Amino acid sequence: MKNKNFFILLITLLLAMITLGACSPDREDTTNGEANSGNTDDEEVSKPEELTIWANDEEKQLEAIQKIASDYEEEEGIKINVVAKSMLEQLDELALAGPEGRGPDLFFQPHDRTGDIVAQGLSQPLEITEDNLKNYSTASIESVQYEFNGTNNVYGIPSVIETYGIFYNKNIIDEPETIDDLLVALEEHTDPSQDQFGFLMRPNDLYFAYPFFKTNGAYLFGGETGEYDTTDIGLNNEGAIEGGELFQSFFENGRIPVSTTNDVIDGLFTEGKVGAVINGPWSITSYKEALGESLAFAPFPEINGQPAQTLVGTKAWMVSYYSENVKWSTDLALFMTNQENQAYYFEIAGELPTNTNALESIEDPIFASFSDQIANGVPMPSTPQMSQVWEPMNNALQFIAEGEDVSSVLDEAVEQIQSNIEASGAE
Repeated sequence: MKNKNFFILLITLLLAMITLGACSPDREDTTNGEANSGNTDDEEVSKPEELTIWANDEEKQLEAIQKIASDYEEEEGIKINVVAKSMLEQLDELALAGPEGRGPDLFFQPHDRTGDIVAQGLSQPLEITEDNLKNYSTASIESVQYEFNGTNNVYGIPSVIETYGIFYNKNIIDEPETIDDLLVALEEHTDPSQDQFGFLMRPNDLYFAYPFFKTNGAYLFGGETGEYDTTDIGLNNEGAIEGGELFQSFFENGRIPVSTTNDVIDGLFTEGKVGAVINGPWSITSYKEALGESLAFAPFPEINGQPAQTLVGTKAWMVSYYSENVKWSTDLALFMTNQENQAYYFEIAGELPTNTNALESIEDPIFASFSDQIANGVPMPSTPQMSQVWEPMNNALQFIAEGEDVSSVLDEAVEQIQSNIEASGAE
């Protein structure tokens, strides 16, 4: 009797399942989300209705990004929400808004904050093909690579690249090709009583002084770019001492006042009283307005017959860890940084492109000259420990400019850096 009742129940269940199956609507299997299989139909199904990006709130930058985002919206049919938000505020807000689902898909940050961003779990590593990366300058790609948990990944799509070199007044000096040329200019065109100098630089700025050290064999951290050994600090080795002595020679006998500041440098240079200064592309507009056709730019002069290596910084589009649209966010970042759009961004915002074709197509001779310096640049370390380097080294440079023993000063600076890193717990 039990077997007969069980058989009747089984038949009833089977009939119910068949009936339900016949009544259910046909639908594609979208289990794979964003079409990891590469199927075009799946990609179309997984295309989001909208993406949100946090763009820096500077007026011209924002204007350019809004136009480029609008073009992508028209091309892909995805609504792009461009939110103006200062780069300085983005990370704190993302840490709060991201977990609540109110954050962006893409945000915009300088690459040297990558270590902190990754450590906080705010960005995602990106899967980018070699074909997609080939059109970006080497330094810009290296800058967005970072090792985390033993794996070196790309954490952003570089959009803007910056470095520095020598701006000079053609009415005062010829193009300085070697570091000795700058010393000669300093000696021949300096009259402190008239506030006239052949060359000026700050005595306490590692960012601008780094070529003196790096080109002689010093380094910030050991290891490869993005895979730094922060226990290996190369700022007091033989090359660093040699570089420090070269740096010191520019301040000997009052050649450059040891109290020189950025305001003094810019003020005297724009007044036409200084032959040459060290600066980056952000200063071009104000320098041009003041000096007109007498303004020129040259890569950082050779040191010991070698091209000087300057620090390179980039600003990159990063995909939020909380974004559910990694594929399309990455696609949007690649679109915003292709040759055509980077050329447009440069035209509107005046920031140098990371796309090599866009960079090389710049006709303005001053902007175009930066491409030569970028080729010799080294990315500023993106590891969190870099924040412990600036103050001790800037202080050390001031002491060196004031005539103190280079070797002793650099030893003390490195000891302080090591202590700072240990105290921060970020080793």
